[in-house]
Amino acid sequence: MQQKPASVLNIAVIVAALGYFVDIYDLLLFTIVREPSLAGLGVDLKNTKMVIAASTKIINWQMVGLLIGGIVWGVMGDKKGRLSVLFGSILLYSVANFLTGFVTSTDQYAWARFVAGLGLAGELGAGITLVSELLPKNKRGIGTSLVAGIGLFGAVFAYFTFQFTDQDWRLCYKIGGGLGIVLLLLRISVAESGMFKAVKSQEHIQKGNLFMFFNNGERFKKYILAILIGLPTWYVIGILVNLSNRFANEFYGENKIESGRAIMYAYAAIAIGDILVGLVSQYFKSRKKALYLFYFFSIVSGIYFFSGNIKNDATMYAACAALGFSTGFWAIFVTMGAEQFGTNLRATAATTIPNMVRGALPLINMMFKDVFQDNWKWGLIQSAIVTGIIVMVVSLIAAFFTQETFHKDLNYVEK
Repeated sequence: MQQKPASVLNIAVIVAALGYFVDIYDLLLFTIVREPSLAGLGVDLKNTKMVIAASTKIINWQMVGLLIGGIVWGVMGDKKGRLSVLFGSILLYSVANFLTGFVTSTDQYAWARFVAGLGLAGELGAGITLVSELLPKNKRGIGTSLVAGIGLFGAVFAYFTFQFTDQDWRLCYKIGGGLGIVLLLLRISVAESGMFKAVKSQEHIQKGNLFMFFNNGERFKKYILAILIGLPTWYVIGILVNLSNRFANEFYGENKIESGRAIMYAYAAIAIGDILVGLVSQYFKSRKKALYLFYFFSIVSGIYFFSGNIKNDATMYAACAALGFSTGFWAIFVTMGAEQFGTNLRATAATTIPNMVRGALPLINMMFKDVFQDNWKWGLIQSAIVTGIIVMVVSLIAAFFTQETFHKDLNYVEK
């Protein structure tokens, strides 16, 4: 087996971080250009229900693509290798993002984001798996945090790209496709995981068998818990930050909140949180203690969001940044998913788990919009509060029953 690099700033970490950077650029671009792009396709921005319905439909299709793609790329990562996923996924989402720049209807928009979601699903899990297996266990938490922290600044880059192109949302999608192709060329210099190579040669070991998560009670429990602990991230981004301008209308009336700028502030703060969470985990020598600390931040920032103290655009943007920082546990959450399982299932786990969380956003949206607002006739604020409480309680319970993985040796297989 290859010797593990001593430095966290090796080529695999750098390229994985740049890959996640492009991934986040493309993943969050819709939320940044949401209203201008919908207006360009004929949606009346003065009709709040129409805007929410159209944007929810498009982001739901993107998340369903991520869910399906997570399964496909995860299985491929354990069967064919981590690098095959990194190459294949980026090619698919680069083409899909370029084509998004030519859509002429919301239905075409939704389909284009679905295909992009299929491709985007492979990026983070394969990168985190590769970095986790290449770095020594005392440094892998910091390495994966750097991947996530640097990568999350892709949302900031997406926002400023939108501004520098005179808010040409179609050009922004085409630029995203071009960035992916450039990254594809950088990937050539990255080596495959030695752990995967060792397991690949052993034909008797099942690799990337998704059903292995369901045919063993203990393994199934670990898998479900690994998904549930990540739910607050997309509740915060998909509802509170994404619809921040609509919440501002409810909180203080007329406003000039740009959802794209809110996303930018939130993701800049998430990136800082994701870098810090690795150091916090290293300090506590525990993944779970770091996770609990950021859950606490999430609860406090959520209480502030609905406290009635947001009375102008500045405080709304500050609240979005606080919410973003509080969900800066994405790196630890995905790392814990990778560390829960053996080498023959690790890419499948690390790729499907975050995409199951992303794929849960349509269910969270359904509870928030279809159940509470449409059926129960609750207002925007009450629906969001109750949805958030349910999501947070579920995640806290899941975290309590999740195993600690900080000191875990990853050189083993699932049988």
